[in-house]
Amino acid sequence: MKPKFSVRGKTVLVTGAGMGMGRLYALRAANEGASTVVLWDVDPVSMNDVGREVRAHGAKAVEQQVDVSELATIQAAAAALRDEHGIDAPDLLINNAGIVKSGPFWDHESERHTRAIMNINALAPMYITAEFLPAMMKRGTAQRILNIASAAGTLANPNMSVYAASKWAVIGWGESLRLELERHDSPVKVTTFCPSYISTGMFEGVKGPLLTPIMSPDTAVERAWQAMLSGTPIKLTPWTAKLAMGLRGVLPTRAWDAVAGNVFKVYNSMDHFTGRQAPATSTPAATSAPATKELP
Repeated sequence: MKPKFSVRGKTVLVTGAGMGMGRLYALRAANEGASTVVLWDVDPVSMNDVGREVRAHGAKAVEQQVDVSELATIQAAAAALRDEHGIDAPDLLINNAGIVKSGPFWDHESERHTRAIMNINALAPMYITAEFLPAMMKRGTAQRILNIASAAGTLANPNMSVYAASKWAVIGWGESLRLELERHDSPVKVTTFCPSYISTGMFEGVKGPLLTPIMSPDTAVERAWQAMLSGTPIKLTPWTAKLAMGLRGVLPTRAWDAVAGNVFKVYNSMDHFTGRQAPATSTPAATSAPATKELP
């Protein structure tokens, strides 16, 4: 049996590192002996707080204020990482940053909501990975890419259409990238993490479907981390998310609608969504939206 991947002595980059699960991934990396943890977030204050925590755990913290909704900003940050810090690529890239908007599709403004969600949730992981993957592949050593998707990317759900679309995109891209790397015998492995609802505040007010408890952030990070270390291609959790995906695959659409809506209550899970409330002084523009938040 091959040993698991280890971050000890390695460089880890986390997007959306200033809060929620991004913070937990950064601290997990530091706790497990990473030499450097690169923090990307649009909010410098929260990112600096996490940087202090990372350093307190013995790792070097590189803090870069990055708006991952903008390709040019991503490219500039990657260039600065190479030129100013001598880091051509991380050994572990965690594409964690994400935002959500609830409500029917017609309540989504194309620029403010739809474009922002797709840019941050779907395109940013692709842009960021493209910046670093050539150098990762050139090394020829074991490395990891962890994409944080969602069970929402496996099943349609009312009142989260664009968010679901963004996560479907991440799953399809991540799995295709994994297969491409395997075809080239690359030691770079891709894991796509697809959890159900997590109690970070991002999905405040949601109700978990039948037999599907809302996970704690610590539980979610533990499951994602272990899957990443093992090189597990895709981690869907909890078990009811796997069951729902299987039933959706074998039942006719209308039969599944009846089961999802009337039995599992999947289709009602977002009915009372409130989300994490932004401070009154915050700017709701798409480019200022911090990672893992909801858009008004």
